Amino acid sequence: MARWQVLTLLGGVAISVAAWAQHAAHQPATAPAAAAAVAVVHPLGDSKVRGLVRFSQTGQQVRIVAQIEGLAPGGKHAIHIHEYGDCSSPDGMSAGGHYNPENHPHGLPDQEPRHAGDFGNLQANDKGIARLELAVNNLSIAGHHNPIIGRAVIIHAKPDDGGQPVGNAGGRIACGVIGLAKAQ
Repeated sequence: MARWQVLTLLGGVAISVAAWAQHAAHQPATAPAAAAAVAVVHPLGDSKVRGLVRFSQTGQQVRIVAQIEGLAPGGKHAIHIHEYGDCSSPDGMSAGGHYNPENHPHGLPDQEPRHAGDFGNLQANDKGIARLELAVNNLSIAGHHNPIIGRAVIIHAKPDDGGQPVGNAGGRIACGVIGLAKAQ
């Protein structure tokens, strides 16, 4: 390579580094942590189950508020986070298994340790509507500790009995992908 070609190449690299440094100087040191997420839950198969699950994070705690309708009146149904944000199959199996990044045994919300995605059960009223409010500290919305963005919320046909390996909760009747939301 000729000397003028080497100098041209080095000059181009120097300009690129200077431009990158100027750009980096105007960026925040770290991206702000995501404080809110939402999953819009849609029916699977012949189900009529639908609703909304909201997540909000303050410090190490994530608050979950679910409002689900179309359930069997008075029925109890398991609710979990699953590995993949893929609700494309009619049976919901495309969402994979329970979200369990730390390889813990399955458990209900009052048991430690448990899967990061184990939220227990929804209890429907006589109109088939359930509301769940829960606070957990074993996951994060988009942080380093068991992030949930891009995963799926699954509503199951049966209650979660806490049994191994996944609570004997039956088929999947509704699914929603967890995405970033505007903090409220």
